[in-house]
Amino acid sequence: MCKISDAFNVPTWQLASAMIAVGLGFKASIAAIVVGQLFISVPMTLHGYIGAKLHIPFPVLARSSFGFYFSYFAVVSRVVLACFWFGIQTTTGGNCVREMIKAIWPSFASFPNNLPASSGTTSQSMLCYFIYWTIQFPFLLVHPSKIRYLFILKSILTPICGISLMAWAFHKTGGGPIFSDPPRLSGSAAAWQWLTGLNSVLGQWSTLAINIGDFTRYARSPREQYIQPFVIPVAFTFIAFMGISVTSASKIIYGEYYWDPLQIIALWGNSPGERAARFWCAFSFTLATLGTNIAANSISAGNDFNALLPRYLNIKRGSILCALIGGWVLVPWYILASAPRFLGFAGGYTVFLAPIAGVMTSDFYLVKKRKVSVPAMYRPDSIYSYWHGINWRALAAMIVGCIPCFPGFLHNIDPTIGTKSVTYMFSISWLYGYSITAVMYWTLSKFFPDTRSLLDTMIYDDDMQDHMSIEGVESDGSPEKIGSEPREESTPKGVEAGY
Repeated sequence: MCKISDAFNVPTWQLASAMIAVGLGFKASIAAIVVGQLFISVPMTLHGYIGAKLHIPFPVLARSSFGFYFSYFAVVSRVVLACFWFGIQTTTGGNCVREMIKAIWPSFASFPNNLPASSGTTSQSMLCYFIYWTIQFPFLLVHPSKIRYLFILKSILTPICGISLMAWAFHKTGGGPIFSDPPRLSGSAAAWQWLTGLNSVLGQWSTLAINIGDFTRYARSPREQYIQPFVIPVAFTFIAFMGISVTSASKIIYGEYYWDPLQIIALWGNSPGERAARFWCAFSFTLATLGTNIAANSISAGNDFNALLPRYLNIKRGSILCALIGGWVLVPWYILASAPRFLGFAGGYTVFLAPIAGVMTSDFYLVKKRKVSVPAMYRPDSIYSYWHGINWRALAAMIVGCIPCFPGFLHNIDPTIGTKSVTYMFSISWLYGYSITAVMYWTLSKFFPDTRSLLDTMIYDDDMQDHMSIEGVESDGSPEKIGSEPREESTPKGVEAGY
């Protein structure tokens, strides 16, 4: 239910629509969405299984792959991006509030603006941004297991809104012109733009792909993760199809591509029916944004801040800090000022997150073969200390995965840095970073193994570890052979820690 809920949000709609806005055709945009979601469902499922099996959050799991202290690099990378996305979603929520107010009070459209055009926002938008940020704040204080009804409500109402918008687009255009709208790019330009779009699709959810364990650790059984490779592509492609259809229709109806659904509903008139429809759509997207921001960003950042400063920050305090940093310090409204800038941002941080995901997948499944010690992950001087708390194999693999794409990342931030040629490698940064890092890490671990961290069986608790160290265990490494499988209905170590 959470995955279906996450799929229906404005950024997913915007990402698909932005591909149309920058010149890709209908079919190419849909293909990028489908391929991207198929790819990202692989690490999301694999890492979701780990969280459900071990019942530990991402910051703790990362220690077994990167080393106790080097894992902080992965955690910091994740928390920075969680704060960015929190701000992005809050900006979108503020825009939803603006349309709700305009539906009730039409004269609000003439609210005076005292901000320069270079700010990427207006006085009206900033007021609505503050209203939404204030409404959202109390939800950050609620335990994630207590807000599942919000996700259920969101997964019901928001798809109805999206389908209604798509039906409106087909009614206005007759349907056919939407699919026959030709692409404005061709040849190599279209190919590289398609790869850029694919990279943006992967980048949008690559954060959740590495820290999905923050949520799946509450799962009743690891088997619940097996459905993700089927649900994720279908759900996300469905909302993307809606976005692309409506954006294509906007060109036919209004003569311009509108990649933001809120821009489209803002063009509707002030008759009672149109105002009611505008309020309904804006409210639905507000609910969608609220659920996604809590599930994908604030809780994740709270776990990360808790791991970085456990003495001072628990998950609630970390979520509040995320709201302050992501909501105000990072000026997220500027990122959303244009479609190319949004695409660049969505794909940019894959330079770092894809290699992190590659190391995690390779370490747990290929190197350690799912045989890890949960208690050792909580101790600085355990088998996961490696060399002074740093697993140099992970560091070397990360360098190989990041360096070739880094010039393109810098050029993406400032076009005066480097030439356009550096963007080609950047366009495949997720696929390259994830795959090459996973292979490199496995190769280094094969030829230079850390024998201390390679176990014969999975260890769930201290009692089991003490028993093994004293009496030894004769098994083939399967927890079932030694009777150590934790009961699914119990609350494992670390599930409630820090909240």
